[in-house]
Amino acid sequence: MDVVIGADGRPRCAWGGSTPDYAAYHDTEWGFPVVDDRRLFEKVCLEGFQSGLSWLTILRKRPAFREAFAGFDHEVVAGFDERDVERLLGDAGIVRHRGKIEAAINNAARAVELVAEHGSIAAYAWSWEPAGEEQRPFEVRSTSPESVAMSKDLKRRGWRFVGPTTAYAFQQAMGLVNDHAPGCAAREEVALARRELVRPVVTPVVTPG
Repeated sequence: MDVVIGADGRPRCAWGGSTPDYAAYHDTEWGFPVVDDRRLFEKVCLEGFQSGLSWLTILRKRPAFREAFAGFDHEVVAGFDERDVERLLGDAGIVRHRGKIEAAINNAARAVELVAEHGSIAAYAWSWEPAGEEQRPFEVRSTSPESVAMSKDLKRRGWRFVGPTTAYAFQQAMGLVNDHAPGCAAREEVALARRELVRPVVTPVVTPG
């Protein structure tokens, strides 16, 4: 992955310097570790909505998504019904795809179940952190063994729109891995944030044999 130098002199991953929207997201959010459940639920939902679209489209629609989905409070969204589905299908500010909308509502209910089992979405998500991530050589990839396993486990639990590529994009966005390119200023900033992060107490995920 190439690194570009912005007009402000900051080196960024090439995609992060392509638009002002991307630059702000790249510099302050992407890859920085997250342990807040609302933010995590938002990220997994938006990665699902992004499937087949550009992330820039989703990023620019994010304020509308937040308003439409009750700030991504999974307990509230879990209570959405068919009237809400129709409301969301009529909302031009978001991606009006019935399957993705119904998946987000379904996944909210599954998130409630996940919290009941693990204590938080964060505890579950961070249980998939790869061992030795800080020493992993940089590589461009769209899936990982951990994203494949997470996808399989989420699907077993009834989640939708959580394939291995979506699961990996979620892991990148939430800081479970650090995929900023070598030479990008954010790479070391993310590494520092990961070193200082107080991780949630995780319960290993036990999958059926």
